Amino acid sequence: MSLFGSLYIGVSGLRTSNDALNTTAHNMSNLDTQGYTRQQVAQGTRTYITHSRSADKNWIQTGLGVNYTRTRQERDAIIDKNFRRESGRSAFYEVSAVSLEELEYILGESNEGHEFSVALIGDHNDANTRDGLWGAIQELAKDPTSSVNQNLFVTKAYEFLTKAQKVYQSLCDYQDNMNKQVKKDVDLINKYAQEISELNKRIVRVEAGPENANDLRDRRNYLLDELAKLGSISYSEDTVGYVNVRFEQTDLVKGTTVNEIGLYQDLDTGFYTPYWKMFGNFKLDAEGNPIVTKEGIERAKVFDLTQQISSEYNTDIGSLKSTLLNRGDHRATHSEIDNINPDGEYEEGWYDIHVSQSLVMNVQAEFDKLVHIVTTKINDVLAEAAERGTAVNPDSGYLRDPNRLDGNGKALPYQLFQLMSGEDGNDQDWTVRNMVVNPELRQNPSLLTFRLDEHSEDNETMEALKKAFEETAYTLNPNVATPVCFKDYYKNLVSQLANTGFVLRAVQENQTVATDALAYAREEIVGVSSDEELTNMIMYQNAYNASSRYINVISEMLDHILSTLGR
Repeated sequence: MSLFGSLYIGVSGLRTSNDALNTTAHNMSNLDTQGYTRQQVAQGTRTYITHSRSADKNWIQTGLGVNYTRTRQERDAIIDKNFRRESGRSAFYEVSAVSLEELEYILGESNEGHEFSVALIGDHNDANTRDGLWGAIQELAKDPTSSVNQNLFVTKAYEFLTKAQKVYQSLCDYQDNMNKQVKKDVDLINKYAQEISELNKRIVRVEAGPENANDLRDRRNYLLDELAKLGSISYSEDTVGYVNVRFEQTDLVKGTTVNEIGLYQDLDTGFYTPYWKMFGNFKLDAEGNPIVTKEGIERAKVFDLTQQISSEYNTDIGSLKSTLLNRGDHRATHSEIDNINPDGEYEEGWYDIHVSQSLVMNVQAEFDKLVHIVTTKINDVLAEAAERGTAVNPDSGYLRDPNRLDGNGKALPYQLFQLMSGEDGNDQDWTVRNMVVNPELRQNPSLLTFRLDEHSEDNETMEALKKAFEETAYTLNPNVATPVCFKDYYKNLVSQLANTGFVLRAVQENQTVATDALAYAREEIVGVSSDEELTNMIMYQNAYNASSRYINVISEMLDHILSTLGR
């Protein structure tokens, strides 16, 4: 090879070292850039010049220097896949843990909470308390004919129902807040999908030439990370460079095409249900505009919330799914614990399938059951007392309301709790949101005289009221076998929530550890290390200096030949 040819070998070293220094500087400048992937220079030898070939001897060849082949990203596809799956699972349990904290606050006994247990059974730390409905009944039993005790009984009943309604409304408000989060998450998914589609176009366009669209790929990988937190995803890159993304086993991004997720809003609750627009059946209004119906999205729903939640089947992935599960799809009531669906029909397994998996709905149903059994039991005790009075004296008006008559014109027993409509309803109607304390009794509690026709105190009714609170005949739900009384029902409800929270927090902590371990392993590959980059900088600088020195040597040799030997 001529000396002039040797100059090109040195130049190739200079150029490659300079490009490598630039890549190292690019890594250093993006040390704290979110989603950035460390880049590395890939080098290869240039084509050799073959001077001679021989079957029995080595070929005589001369190298032509180094070639800068490409700048590649340092990523591990397997770690990426595992990290995204586990980060989605971690997000799922994080939402559940936050929901439990909110529910514990709503049911809590802090000064900022509703202090519902005090309204029900009073302050258990004070043996002489007259607080709570149970305390009022105990005082009433001491002297049932006292107007002070009668007033206390009605007042505490009003406080009990008022605080119960506040608790239930807080549960509903929290459902509404989660419903707003559902919309935000779906909008975010559609936004990410559109951006991935645009990045697919730009990456393919750039990489059609000699360049690698590494920064665009960084952004695309970051979006895949964020998308994985919202739901279960799978993805693959084709030979052209397009990334195809499936969300919950359905195509979300296919090359440059995006299949958007729509939201159906329930007319009664306002709750959103995500559905695939491409699978939905729409009706047209008079003006030809598509209308989304509940029936039209039945086969287009993004999530099947009746599935058993299990890590084994990867059904516990994604914050959006967790939000939907914890929110539920309606306001739960006590009748659903007995497998009565919202339409009032018995449906086997309704509670386990549609209520128990939702943290908020489960608490709603169990809490409503407590209020239901307390209010209806007290009404039943008063009705039985009135019937006993009639049994002794058919003309007796004891504990009967002259303003409420049955079909025969006979006065009906007083009800301490009434439906808001003022009419008698079936068992399913008596929910915490549908009841009020009898306005007439609130205005004049002494109508509950508890004095029999012969002017004696009605101690039998007092004992029945006390027995109602102490009788262990109620269970939280069909999956709990141990019966409890009114006084312990609420305690067990709070304890059940605390136990669930303990389990979920433990799962969340373990999941966080697993996700962090994968994040650290991935960071060792994709992350920029300032120490490593500084070492590379020194190495490439020395390589640049060596190439420069090599060119100087060749230049001196040429100068010597031309100026000395050429005379």
